[in-house]
Amino acid sequence: MNKVKFFCSAILIAVISMGGYSQESSSVTNLMKSDSRLTIGGYGQVDYNQDWSKESLNNGKLDVHRMVMLFGYKFSDKTQFVTELEFEHVKEVYVEQAFIDHKILPFLSFRAGLMLVPMGLTNLFHEPTAFFGVERPNLDSKIAPTTWREIGAGFTGFVSGITLKYELYIMNGFNGYNGSGKFRGTDGFRKGRQKGAESFMSSPSFAGRVSYYGIPGLNVGYSSYTGKSQSTLFDGLDRNDSQAFAVADSSRVGISMHGVDIRYRAHGIYSKAQLYAVNISNTDQYNIFSGSDLGSRMFGYYVELGYDVLSSTKSSQKLIPFIRYEKYNTHKATEGNLEINPAFDRNEITTGISYYLTDKSVLKADIQFFGSKDPSSTYSKRLNFGVGVWF
Repeated sequence: MNKVKFFCSAILIAVISMGGYSQESSSVTNLMKSDSRLTIGGYGQVDYNQDWSKESLNNGKLDVHRMVMLFGYKFSDKTQFVTELEFEHVKEVYVEQAFIDHKILPFLSFRAGLMLVPMGLTNLFHEPTAFFGVERPNLDSKIAPTTWREIGAGFTGFVSGITLKYELYIMNGFNGYNGSGKFRGTDGFRKGRQKGAESFMSSPSFAGRVSYYGIPGLNVGYSSYTGKSQSTLFDGLDRNDSQAFAVADSSRVGISMHGVDIRYRAHGIYSKAQLYAVNISNTDQYNIFSGSDLGSRMFGYYVELGYDVLSSTKSSQKLIPFIRYEKYNTHKATEGNLEINPAFDRNEITTGISYYLTDKSVLKADIQFFGSKDPSSTYSKRLNFGVGVWF
């Protein structure tokens, strides 16, 4: 409860101290707003990471972390197709999004295909110019496994009278078991993302989000995801074989994930905060069956503050020092004989600077401090440099 109070207090202080206007924007939404029949866009980032240690020397790591190309095609004023092709670490290729969008009414569109799960900020707004720091927040890696996308269908739209945007989808869920367990205590559901690659579904999942930005400078979002993980043991299962069904049921878990996020920007000040709470059922049976160590609850949040030191000038560039504090625990609670692992109760401090040459090109530098509640652990440090673009 004290963590929730701290999170809410930080948000309240940020809101009281500022005024202004901001609006949701991502590469896909901008692509869909284009008047051209064929539209091309993209984003990418190149990183340098250097771990610091008193005990050992470490090589720096340089990586073309991701390069993404986006293509949109309008069949008509109401119907369009959007796809996002991602190259990670030069050698890995993914289809990150591929969906058709059809406008039924001004406030209602039908969407189907491979889509981002509408959970949290970073999963929806993950272009390198959209977040401070060279790397994305780890809260959005360990709990909500960004970039998280699955195949599904549903409805989305914007209600202009109350400045409310919504998304509601039925999607395939995580692969929790396909001969071995995919979920782990250290990073939760991350290994279970199916990513539209020959995905299978034993039961549907539901995902939704509402975003409000009717107050100048303020964006507030609530996201929810619920469903059971998928298991190959349900494929060909005899409906009348209760014993086989019980075995198959031990290979899946129930997931209820909720997120709240808020952004506020004005007078050169940028503030952001996000919170996740996850309840997971049947983890005792799942861990026994799969030999895993998945927790029954996860919880985490971060708060972030930055200031554009060039905001009082006429410069079109931005120079934004920032600081972000993250706290996330993938073993907030456990079931059965599984003991809570204090190493999974982690905290991070990231502080650095982002120099925006333009709104869509940025140079970044930061230093990160990583710690946990494990009594044997000490803070580790990492220095990062990066280049990010979005067009």
